[in-house]
Amino acid sequence: MAERLVGKQAPRFEMEAVLPNKEFGKVSLEENMKNGKWTVLFFYPMDFTFVCPTEITAMSDRYDEFEDLDAVVIGASTDTVHTHLAWINTDRSENGIGEIKYPLAADHNQKVARDYGVLIEEEGVALRGLFIINPEGELQYQVVHHNNIGRDVDEVLRVLQALQTGGLCPANWKPGQATLEVK
Repeated sequence: MAERLVGKQAPRFEMEAVLPNKEFGKVSLEENMKNGKWTVLFFYPMDFTFVCPTEITAMSDRYDEFEDLDAVVIGASTDTVHTHLAWINTDRSENGIGEIKYPLAADHNQKVARDYGVLIEEEGVALRGLFIINPEGELQYQVVHHNNIGRDVDEVLRVLQALQTGGLCPANWKPGQATLEVK
C-alpha cells in the first residue's frame, strides 16, 4: 500500500551532486529549508537516455523563473555523479545536456527514490516523479508518471505559483488571476 506524502513533512535527503559549476558537492532539503527556499525535486530514470535530456534542459532553460519564485531545482537519478558529469560534458547535439543551471543529484544507493515512492525496485531506476516542498519542509505537490512522457515546465511553474498564493486556485488558474474566496 502506498503511503501518502502530500501534506506531510517531506522525507529529508542529502545527496552527492554535480553542481552547476561542474564541481562535486552536496544538496539537501535541510539546506533549502534553512535558506527559506521552496524545493522542486524531480526524479528521472537514467542519464544518456532520450526523454530525460529534453526535460532536464527545459528546466535549466527556465531556471531563472524558478529562482525568481525562491525555488531551488534539483534533478535526481540513481546514476553516479561521475555519470552525471560525463552527461553534462556531452553537448546537447550529441544527446548530452551541456551546461545546466541547477544540480544533478546522485541517488546511487536508491534511498531517496525509495523514500519518495518512485523507485522501480526490479530495475534500480526511478519513475518520473516531481515533488514541490515548501520552505517549512511540507510536501505540497507530487506527480508521478510513466517514464515515456516528459514533464511540462509551464505546468510545474504554474503549480508552484499556485501553491505560493496560499489561496484556493480553481481549475485552469493562471498566475495573476484571482483565487477563490470562501463565503
